[in-house]
Amino acid sequence: MHKGAQLSTRAAPELVLFDCDGVLVDSERIAVQVEVAILSELGWEVTPEEIVERFLGISDADYLAQVETQVGRALGPDFLAEIEPRYRAAFERELTAVPGVESLLDTLAQAGIKTAVASSGTPDKLRFTLGHTGLWERFEGRVFSATEVEKGKPAPDLFLHAARSLGVTEERCVVVEDSPAGLAGALAAGMRAVAYAGGLVPLERLRLPGVAVATDMGEVAEQLLGRRSGCAR
Repeated sequence: MHKGAQLSTRAAPELVLFDCDGVLVDSERIAVQVEVAILSELGWEVTPEEIVERFLGISDADYLAQVETQVGRALGPDFLAEIEPRYRAAFERELTAVPGVESLLDTLAQAGIKTAVASSGTPDKLRFTLGHTGLWERFEGRVFSATEVEKGKPAPDLFLHAARSLGVTEERCVVVEDSPAGLAGALAAGMRAVAYAGGLVPLERLRLPGVAVATDMGEVAEQLLGRRSGCAR
């Protein structure tokens, strides 16, 4: 395990809030390739690494603002809706759940710990990606989107909204995230955080003060409960 701040020595959480893309569903590797093609068509040649650096974890509104600034023109209110089918087609071909996440969710349920999703994605996107990977039923009624709050990650608004909607205080929550923006939002909300470093973001970017780091879902379970879940990888 890549040692960071250790959560496992503290009381188990009442609620675990999961980011979706890259934490529950292995979508980011797919989306980045689609993004490279779309931005190239707009005249912005960008590498996959730059996309991860700039956009991972931020809201659609913040993404659109950055792209419009870079290409030097407004893309219109329908731009995001127009490109969505390209992501969806790629997800339909390739999208799977993150390895080990179903076992982790089983372990948390057996321990009586609530779980929810707090994502920068739109409700429609979340319904599709979670449904496509068989995870929707595990979270139905507990899926929160940045579209429901004034400010998306790295602001704390989404995490606070999710916790309050479920009647849990901030100090009894742990957030599992894979982006610096998401981790910053969790800490700003006064919540503990576990960085899932099994995705695209370089490990060193996730080593924030007070944040535990896990490289697979078994390690996430160990941080949350002091023991690994049955299927780590």
